[in-house]
Amino acid sequence: MSNAAAPVADSTANWVDTHAPIWMRPYLRLSRFDRPIGWWLLLLPCWWSAALAAGIAHDVRGLPLVIVLFFIGAVVMRGAGCTWNDITDRNLDTQVERTRSRPIPAGQVTVTQAAIFLVLQALIGLAVLLQFNRFAILTGICSLVVVAVYPFMKRITYWPQVTLGLAFSWGALMGFAVILGRIDATALVLYAGSISWVIAYDTIYAHQDTEDDILVGIKSTALLFGERTQMALTIFYSLAVVLIGVALWRGGSQWLAWIGLAGFAAHLVWQVRTIRIDNPALCLRLFKSNRDAGLMLFAGLLADAVLRSY
Repeated sequence: MSNAAAPVADSTANWVDTHAPIWMRPYLRLSRFDRPIGWWLLLLPCWWSAALAAGIAHDVRGLPLVIVLFFIGAVVMRGAGCTWNDITDRNLDTQVERTRSRPIPAGQVTVTQAAIFLVLQALIGLAVLLQFNRFAILTGICSLVVVAVYPFMKRITYWPQVTLGLAFSWGALMGFAVILGRIDATALVLYAGSISWVIAYDTIYAHQDTEDDILVGIKSTALLFGERTQMALTIFYSLAVVLIGVALWRGGSQWLAWIGLAGFAAHLVWQVRTIRIDNPALCLRLFKSNRDAGLMLFAGLLADAVLRSY
């Protein structure tokens, strides 16, 4: 085993490196507890859909508990997904500068240890899921198929971001399943809008690794779009705003929700105008900023739900 205290190359000087017990650090890194942006981006579509569904139901009494449960579920299931990704990508990760210091290729944990940790995280996620109605439980279980196949898509298609979008946007369905006990056209349109958002922001993220990806043979929309990335981002972000807007219209949302969508849209415009694909540090900063865009939309939807309930 290598030194468990050794940090991951692209995530240093974080709380895991400085405060977590040494024996826990490889496991916390496997689940990306040193990088919370991932669970934020998984969580936000859950919160959007929960707030929109509560507004449709004109009842926010159960919303605080749902928000908390979605938070716990997003954190542990993002961790489980990252652990699964590291298990399947362990041989590729050794060939990429940014990822070869991750716990498995660095020898900080074995594949067996990682698999056991994956199961423990999944069991916590299951415990959260079991707090919901039967339809929501089945809906949540169905997401595991998409999560399982995602790590393999970058080996066979230049569009792995679509599969990531299907997985990371699943929460756009879960809020409706939990609060309304159904998935209707409004939920599906919100889901489609979230998928478009994910495709765009993960394209930005993938521009950090284009040189290594070419050498290793990994495919991505960043490589597919290349110098046309700004145009592609404009298309997918615009599609995201339009589709989410259609979901709001179908859901009868009022002015507070539309203000949230306007803030979301303005933030995406700023990203497109700011991006420079040859600047990895800037790409990472813009990618992370999607948390703020998503929170603006959630704030509007939450305020609208409260207003419609009283």
